Parts: sequence; structure tokens; C-alpha cells
Amino acid sequence: MSDKENGPPEGSAWAELKLPDLLFTDTIRELHAAIGKEWDSLQQSACQTAAGRAMWKHVVHDPVAGLLAGETHLKSFYDKINKDRLNNAREISGVILAVRTLWFDSKLEAALSSFNGGEAQVVLLGAGMDARAYRLSCLKESDVFEVDFPEVLQIKTSLLQAAMEPTNEYQHLRMTAKSLTRVAADIREHDWVEKLQKSGFLREKNTVWVLEGILYYLSHSQAMQVLKMIADNCCVTHTVLLADFMNKSSTMLSTSTFHFYSDWPDHLLPTLGFSDVKLSQIGDPDANFGLMHDPLNMFNKLRSLPRSVQTHPDDGTPCRRLYLVQASGSPR
Repeated sequence: MSDKENGPPEGSAWAELKLPDLLFTDTIRELHAAIGKEWDSLQQSACQTAAGRAMWKHVVHDPVAGLLAGETHLKSFYDKINKDRLNNAREISGVILAVRTLWFDSKLEAALSSFNGGEAQVVLLGAGMDARAYRLSCLKESDVFEVDFPEVLQIKTSLLQAAMEPTNEYQHLRMTAKSLTRVAADIREHDWVEKLQKSGFLREKNTVWVLEGILYYLSHSQAMQVLKMIADNCCVTHTVLLADFMNKSSTMLSTSTFHFYSDWPDHLLPTLGFSDVKLSQIGDPDANFGLMHDPLNMFNKLRSLPRSVQTHPDDGTPCRRLYLVQASGSPR
């Protein structure tokens, strides 16, 4: 994808890396030093996602993404983008993350609107450094629950509290959600739903479940357990699932940290209890956002092939797909 098709013109958004001043304070430095020293690759992926959103700020509105990402991840992402631009890459680093973020934002807003103005719950599983509770106005009538490892939520909370101190650059940052509850739990275990309910989650209340960039880090049995527990809520109340799925080819690299995959998530989810499932691929009309115009972009080339094809007929490379899936169900 050329620069003109993939973002702003030369010399604008990516011309210079401007780090938030707050990153250079002792408190924030110590917090990010702890992240670098104590977090594993799965936990640090939360900072990488925040860095991607910060680098694509010309299309993704996330004012605290840079602070949550930290200097190391911001510089690493910036270097990748510059390398891609110098090499005239068709897919600039982070473009998929930007499209994915925008898709989840738009579908979350639409799902909440479908409840006809009624109050709702939004559960962010594997929330990481997600800041939707501070940036999306559509959450103003929603109780938001962020579920993640205790150490992730603790440092994230400390970063945001430091940011909102009266003397700091983010002092005007305010929560846009009706309420925000952080739930320390590992969704790979069987007790995370119990912990969620003890934190105030109500099964009978309309709920949107957001699983962005999380399912493929789980084993098959863990991912199926999570999806089944969410699907079970369809028997109780109006339930919406927003999730992204990788296909098999995307998880087959020898160095891959990804495990769970589904080539046909739109076939899988109805078997679990969802009655309405819609699937999009990167580049589709609702998963484009003006960032995927080049017909030779990798994802546009994949869209022209049947989903059953695992290797590209032109060059034999794996067909690595990312599916964006919206599913819903209600008591019959």
C-alpha cells in the first residue's frame, strides 16, 4: 500500500516521533521499567497495541495511547513504520491494527444503539491498555468491565492516575463511560465469570462482549470455553459478541505465539448458541475506513480467494486472514 493510500501525505503524521512529556517523569519511567522487566510477551502485547494506536492517531482517537504504550514500544513501532515507508511497503505497520480498532469502535457503538437507549454492560476481555472507557462517548450509559491479569490492571490504573494529576498534560482526561470496574482475572481459568459477577456484572442485563486481539493467544480448549460462557448468556438476555479470529495459516509460523484459530467462525458461533453472525475481512466495505484502497494490498488479494484456500496460488505463501466477527443472540 502506498503512503498516499495508507495514511496522510509525506511529512505529516509520521514525520517526527513526539513522545508525551509525562513519559520522562520518574513515576512513569518506573512503571514502564516494571513492564519491561516483569511482563511476559502476552502482557506486553497490550503495550504494542497501544503503540500502534498512538502511531495511527490521524485516524484513531486515543489520547492516552502513547502514555500507556511507553517509550520503548513507541520507538519500536515508529522505526517499523519508517522502514515500511522507505521500502514502499503495501502494508504499513499498524494499518491492520488501525482498521481493527475502528471496526470495533463502530460496531460497539452500533450494538449499544440497538438496545434502543437502554442501559447496557460492556465487558472488555483481555482489556490490556484499552482506553475506550475514556474516549468513546457512546459508553455514557454503559457500565464497563475491564478483565485482565491483576498486574496489568494495576499498572494501567497507576499510569492513568498519574496522567490525571492536576499538574500533568492529561489533567483534563475524564472517563466517558457511565462506570468502570476493573476485574483481576485470568480468562484461561474457569473462575473469571464468577469474579466478574462478584464485581457487579449482571447476567440479565444487555451486554456487549469485546474480545479484541485476544482469542488467538488462547489454546483451543480455553478459547472455546470463553466463547461458550459468553454464548450461554444469550439464553438470559440480549448478548452481542465482537471478536477477531485468525485462520489456520496465520498460526502456523514456527515462532508464532498464536494458538486458537477458526477458518469458519461464522459457522462455529451458531453451534454455541448465537443466532445472528456477521463476518468481515480486512478490506471489506465495513472494515476499510479509507485505508485499504490498493487492490494489490495483501488483504484485498486474499478477499478474492475462497476462504478454503490456505496458500496463495500465485506465490505459495500462506493465506493469513483476520476475520472480524459480530454475533448476537437473545432469549427465545
